[in-house]
Amino acid sequence: MQNIQLKTKVGELAANLCLPQNANQGSEKLPVVIVTGAWTTVKEQMPAVYARALAEQGYAALTFDFRGWGESTDKTQYLEDPQRKIADIQAVIDAVQEVGDEFTFVDTKRIAGLGICASAGYMLDAVLANEGIKTVAVVAPWLHDKTLATAIYGGEENVNALLAAAQNAEQSELLVTIEAASLTNQSALMYQAPYYTETDRGLIPAYDNLFNVASWQGWLNYDALQNAEAQDKPVLMVASDAMALPAGTKQYLDKAGANVQAIWLDGISQFDFYDQPSAVTQALQAIDTHFSKHL
Repeated sequence: MQNIQLKTKVGELAANLCLPQNANQGSEKLPVVIVTGAWTTVKEQMPAVYARALAEQGYAALTFDFRGWGESTDKTQYLEDPQRKIADIQAVIDAVQEVGDEFTFVDTKRIAGLGICASAGYMLDAVLANEGIKTVAVVAPWLHDKTLATAIYGGEENVNALLAAAQNAEQSELLVTIEAASLTNQSALMYQAPYYTETDRGLIPAYDNLFNVASWQGWLNYDALQNAEAQDKPVLMVASDAMALPAGTKQYLDKAGANVQAIWLDGISQFDFYDQPSAVTQALQAIDTHFSKHL
């Protein structure tokens, strides 16, 4: 794994490049996969799990911290803003060219995207009409529109309260955050959630474990389904009826064309998709087949 700093149009982003052993000794250049993770997460969490697995399959896998998260410093911190993160992914796609300048065995003409959970929607939107990337896979996709979000977050009254809190946070001179995940704090974004609260899984030192309350504005108003009909890349969705939001994936599939396909795995939960060996292996087998066809 190589630690690198990506100089992008949105600023400098901290990144890791996972490579196969003896990557520079083969005659064929390596395709690149940009891997992004769930909301509030950093590159060392589930993106690293998939990046390492992809490297073992012969890919160069690039993970990075979004602006204001992890090691990517920014004046705006811990903001889960879909449009901002979409712009970051687009900037990283462009910046892969500089990675190819330093790592000459990386093929910057063969780039794929892999989005996990919330960043599945970001990745799908980031690649629309983007000539820099050829294909996409998403794992355990969390894809909501306003209708789904309103139902998930307790109805219109509760959503309006969250939006009001977001507006107050935006107007505050001080950063307003809540704990992202906790076993004891009922006010945390994810109370008693698996993975994020387990020190041998997601609760690692690199995890910021904070959520900017201003995030509710962008998150609750985000529509990850609106561009399904316009999706112009070959897409594979790796899903399960046991994951957090299968309804969003099914709605995306209903709206999309034949270039968007899904594989449904039995009994795999949202959090198991993040790091459990059997789930990751099954997902990667399907992803590798998809990428091999389109890269």
